Amino acid sequence: MKKALTIAGSDSGGGAGIQADLKTFTAFGVYGMSAITAITAQNTIGVQGIFELPVDIIVEQIRSIMSDIGTDAAKTGMLSSPEIVNAVSQSIKKFNIPNIVVDPVMVAKSGDPLLSENARTVVKENLLPLATVITPNLFEAEAILGQSIKTVDDMKSAAVELKKIGCQWVVVKGGHLTGGKEAIDVAYNGNDFYLLSSPFIQTKNTHGTGCTFSSAIAAGLAKGSNPLHAIQKAKEYISKAIESSLSMGKGHGPTNHLAGVKSPWDYFQ
Repeated sequence: MKKALTIAGSDSGGGAGIQADLKTFTAFGVYGMSAITAITAQNTIGVQGIFELPVDIIVEQIRSIMSDIGTDAAKTGMLSSPEIVNAVSQSIKKFNIPNIVVDPVMVAKSGDPLLSENARTVVKENLLPLATVITPNLFEAEAILGQSIKTVDDMKSAAVELKKIGCQWVVVKGGHLTGGKEAIDVAYNGNDFYLLSSPFIQTKNTHGTGCTFSSAIAAGLAKGSNPLHAIQKAKEYISKAIESSLSMGKGHGPTNHLAGVKSPWDYFQ
């Protein structure tokens, strides 16, 4: 069985973070493992508290996994401080972790910040160059580059600039682009642009979409897909997950990680 590692924060509400990642890995038939970077008290309404784990225990989690089980791919999510970003970047290099997907998580769906201003620079300089694929949304791409993104052409320009940082593939997610009937993402490998389009789904239940999308790409890479194929399959998966999203809680509900997957309950019928 192929294996995938998530290096990210915990979401007590279960819709994002390592919980979303592990559910996605399971949906793709990949064995999931986690190195937790922070614990959040979080629900569909917002983030009520954040506790960063000490850097040494974050590194020790990664060391424990890589010295015994190993992994075929890894994704990073919430890395809230410069120290954590540096430690994770160094661990990726030290243990030669393959097929890295970086979701540069900065703000929760509720608007609560999940990445300090100082850490953004460290992500850009130390982590993004290690990535096979990076998956910023419009806000994250704007924050990394310091430029406005309002159109698909702007997304293409942003992808070109992000590629210069050193990653292999860039996916600029356009789900927040206003005025369209489609959710368009721009994938770029330094030579060619690929527009990934799906119908725009009107729902407030999109908590954890970024985590889910990036972990789906990591699962595809772990199973041997090339980056473009992994990105395309992840797009199909997240579209189904949003289409059948779950109205839980009083705020932004989660996506449905079992969309298109045979329900375990069916085995008991």
